[in-house]
Amino acid sequence: MQEKEVTQILKSDLNFDSNLINKLKLFSDMLIKANQSHNFISKNTENDIWHRHILDSAQLVKFIDFQTLSLADFGTGAGFPGIVLAIFNQNKDFHVKLYEKSPVKRKFLKNVIKELDINANVFSNIYDESEEVYVETVVCRAFKKLDKVIQVSREIVKKPHKLIVLKGQNAQEELNKAFKKGKYPYKIEKSITNKDSKIIIININ
Repeated sequence: MQEKEVTQILKSDLNFDSNLINKLKLFSDMLIKANQSHNFISKNTENDIWHRHILDSAQLVKFIDFQTLSLADFGTGAGFPGIVLAIFNQNKDFHVKLYEKSPVKRKFLKNVIKELDINANVFSNIYDESEEVYVETVVCRAFKKLDKVIQVSREIVKKPHKLIVLKGQNAQEELNKAFKKGKYPYKIEKSITNKDSKIIIININ
């Protein structure tokens, strides 16, 4: 699926307007350029960046309440899904916190935030942060196995919150393993980018 097809879906199904699409294009261009010297995303996904990375991240806007105050993206990497969600956000009081252990990626993310003028901040590894994380929503895309994601989310975030995790075809298997010792309310949504992928939404309390 190419850029034109993806932008049509972004507009018709996910409420991205032309200004937001332009910001996504700028972000994409910055990432492809940076990827020439850094392996931020797999080289063989560069030609499919709009479908594989941007749309995959953007679909999460359907499950996020942007009228709350903040969202954290654990292990954001090159900014997926956090930067895409920050671009979509139109609430000046809503804040996106991007957690990434790589100094090179953090520098790139800070440049993107400045260039696009979006309401987000970059932090180092979540375990290195001395401040407690107070957010309503946690998202992650390629961070850890689900049981570890839940454990980290419970330890780091200091209040009840929603956890939204993008997972592949092993989603149900990871859920079964994660809930062996305890269970939280959850639901599974289908991904619009891959029929085998799932979006897991868990209420952590």
